[in-house]
Amino acid sequence: MDLERHDFQLSELVEKIKENDNRLIALQVPEGLKMQALEMMDKIEGDSEAKVILAADPCYGACDLVHDKMKMMGVELVAHMGHSQMNIDSGMPTHFIPVTYDGDPEIEPVLNIISKHKAMSEHRLIEVENNNNPVITEDDGKARFLDAVGRVSPLKGNKLGLVGSIQHLHLLEEYKERFERAGFDVVIPVGGERLTFPGQVLGCNYSGDRDDIGHYLFLGSGDFHPIGLVMHTGKPLALLDPYNGEASEMSLDRIERILRQRFGLIMAIDECVNFGILIGEKPGQMRRNLAIRMKRLLEKHGKKGYLLALDHVSPDLIDFYPVDAFVNTACPRIAIDDSVRYAKALITPFELEVALGEKKWENGYQFDEIP
Repeated sequence: MDLERHDFQLSELVEKIKENDNRLIALQVPEGLKMQALEMMDKIEGDSEAKVILAADPCYGACDLVHDKMKMMGVELVAHMGHSQMNIDSGMPTHFIPVTYDGDPEIEPVLNIISKHKAMSEHRLIEVENNNNPVITEDDGKARFLDAVGRVSPLKGNKLGLVGSIQHLHLLEEYKERFERAGFDVVIPVGGERLTFPGQVLGCNYSGDRDDIGHYLFLGSGDFHPIGLVMHTGKPLALLDPYNGEASEMSLDRIERILRQRFGLIMAIDECVNFGILIGEKPGQMRRNLAIRMKRLLEKHGKKGYLLALDHVSPDLIDFYPVDAFVNTACPRIAIDDSVRYAKALITPFELEVALGEKKWENGYQFDEIP
């Protein structure tokens, strides 16, 4: 465990355990920290009277909380590490453990990238001013659907939106000042109820986006959040990695490949009649009302929808059902990140609405979010 650069704040958890006289707790950690989980368990058990059960199922966010199963085991407290609390109730007492990383990457490597992106947003602003309510044909609409950027509502500004993953959010204010000194107009966006902190983005929620933000810089590592942010906003994004100091940009070619894949799936389900509609059983992913609305929408168009509830969605659990395609209302990233693993088309609610003619191509691709 890299205690010199990471702060796992286990001491606060131990104090809470002692205060409540907990004797059995569950530890839930994200996939990237599973290798350190046993060491964490040793420390907690060594500093308290509690025994620790590791919730070893995959955990990808605070939407993925341990609930009834741990209560049945007699667990008194769930310690959830590395994610911020959401506006959901798992039915179990839960202590959220922040994890921060003390990184300090230089901004110089990313300046050329965000300067290029600023010029792109300025060009887009000019296009918006010169095209007031243009007439768009269906072919034009499909072309817009496939564009990596410029797909969403018109811009009103070209500010740099500064965002990050949870372990780096404490750095945002300092980096805002650094980029402002470099000549950029910087804003740290504030999202909806599902987002706890300014500048925070989740794999399923980018509600902090504003029409005066023309491009983004993501302070973090990996491409999970950047892919979702670009798909949702239609805006260019640069990355600055606090772990190694490297700068890069979210490849627009990669985003367009994903959009072409989504386009192909929408076209492929045109003749489908029977659909499986997936409902996530996890507390932060359950969208029952949306699933029922999709079922009614299918019925309106003379098609059949079957509601399937699952705690975990995977090909071996659904591919054998005798339906033509699946509509996903569980974690939004399943359809985007994992669809190639499934034998049948796996689409989002928005994609179904486009396929049925309820929504139009020219409005651009709409990323599936959980508000």
